[in-house]
Amino acid sequence: MEQTASESRRIVLHAPEDFVGMRRAGQLAAATLDMITPHVRPGVTTGALDKLILDFIEANGAVSATVGYRGYQHASCISINHVVCHGIPGTKVLMDGDILNIDVTVILDGWYGDTSRMYVAGNANTKAKLLMDVTYESLMRGIKAVRPGARLGDIGHAIQSYVEKQRFSVVRDFCGHGIGRTFHAAPNVLHFGRPGEGPVLKPGMFFTIEPMVNVGRPEVKVLDDGWTAVTRDRSLSAQFEHMIGVTEDGCEVFTYSPAGLHKPPY
Repeated sequence: MEQTASESRRIVLHAPEDFVGMRRAGQLAAATLDMITPHVRPGVTTGALDKLILDFIEANGAVSATVGYRGYQHASCISINHVVCHGIPGTKVLMDGDILNIDVTVILDGWYGDTSRMYVAGNANTKAKLLMDVTYESLMRGIKAVRPGARLGDIGHAIQSYVEKQRFSVVRDFCGHGIGRTFHAAPNVLHFGRPGEGPVLKPGMFFTIEPMVNVGRPEVKVLDDGWTAVTRDRSLSAQFEHMIGVTEDGCEVFTYSPAGLHKPPY
């Protein structure tokens, strides 16, 4: 989600029973990414992967949140190599060594489930594997910072400080977002920042954390299709995303893989 001036919007605090709906939606989104795993291989088109994703979501009694969203017509975003996010599925054929992020959002009984993870078509090189490792670890460090009384800046600082120590860069142009019975809501969750800054985390807040990390510089540009964001220097980019709820003593991750496939895929 792009950064906007939406921090002034009211942050919804959900009731304990709302966690039930978010668990179900989150687990279906994660199961969708589990399902597609064996299909990611050289020679497959991103459009074929998207069709499998749409069929799976609908077969499980949900709908895709992205089909029809602001004119978008696909059930996933598939972002390959130097594509940072919002890659559009189509005729692109996966090649050996490609790394790709697949991002899905489902709506199940009115609740949104949003998650993404990295995949490899064939065998990735050492730099690509390191990038994915660092990106995943940065996400988990961000999640570890979530607890009542902490601030959103603590999450961003945990991610940024780790990534930059590894000599990679954090994308600034996109961020995580509040979620629940709406797709995008307050707060914006930046993946960089200073500890002790930003809104205070409170039980019942639901949001995504979804750092995008580049091998090169952090700058991105959006292509003429209005969706596809790429690194300006054509360097590799990776992203992992979880959806979480703040609890009384920490947080709950709604989008862990039922099959244990949420970590880097090699």
